[in-house]
Amino acid sequence: MKINQPVSEKIGAEILEIDVALISEAEVNIIKKLVYDHKIVVFRGQNISDYQYIEFAKKIGTPQIYPQENYHHPDYPEIFVSSNVSKDGKKFGVAGTGRYWHTDCAFLDQPLPLTMLYPKVLPNSVRETYYIDMQQVYKKLAPNLRSYIDGKYMVHEAKWRYKVQEWDIDKAIIDILNDFEKKFPSVKHPAVIMHPATHEKILYMSQGFTTGIKGLDYETSQELLQELFSFIECDEHIHTHIWKEGDILLWDNRTLNHKASSVPKGEKSVSYRIGIYDGLPFYVS
Repeated sequence: MKINQPVSEKIGAEILEIDVALISEAEVNIIKKLVYDHKIVVFRGQNISDYQYIEFAKKIGTPQIYPQENYHHPDYPEIFVSSNVSKDGKKFGVAGTGRYWHTDCAFLDQPLPLTMLYPKVLPNSVRETYYIDMQQVYKKLAPNLRSYIDGKYMVHEAKWRYKVQEWDIDKAIIDILNDFEKKFPSVKHPAVIMHPATHEKILYMSQGFTTGIKGLDYETSQELLQELFSFIECDEHIHTHIWKEGDILLWDNRTLNHKASSVPKGEKSVSYRIGIYDGLPFYVS
């Protein structure tokens, strides 16, 4: 196993000369530390089966079975499928997922600690995923903004990102949203969380799922959120991963916001995601 680590405040470590299907327990421990310290690890040159992919994830932690079944791989429910390509003439997964800043499953009481992504079909032109290190964002936050959020809780909701399905035909939009909200009610998490392994402070919010700040009136909350999003999403904070054939990415959802690039019309894209619970609390107080 050969490791290339970043310099300075840059994120991402690269692992070469390894077959993740044959990974050892000692190597798993090294990988998890790299993820906590550097936020993203990319494994280059992989060519593994769906079964081997799940077995690799199980060595890292416990794979999630995503709560919406229409995202599931038909043979392996642990695999969340993002795809605009049909399989055996049938719809396969969900197209156009994650094209907004978010952290996976922030809308659950127990958010998802780690995400693993393995593209199976890459577009011909744009092959990018974007990341923001929210640990560094918190460190750079202006004192006046920090004073507004320290000790506060943020509200997170999934309903505004719901993708309409065939069974929603003839339903009113308000009824679709209300039905979905019953399954996934809003949750709150601290605006600033502490990482259980590194004990670093992290600003935990995203434009995709964060909809309010507890304890503030609606107008003040929305104004402050927009000011925070503008600062968070400025170009200098964005890290771009350009995908190569055989890449597998593993990243820490506690510290990173991410966003998928759009796929140009007519180009194919299929990615397999596995969410992983790493055995640690998502955050500590």
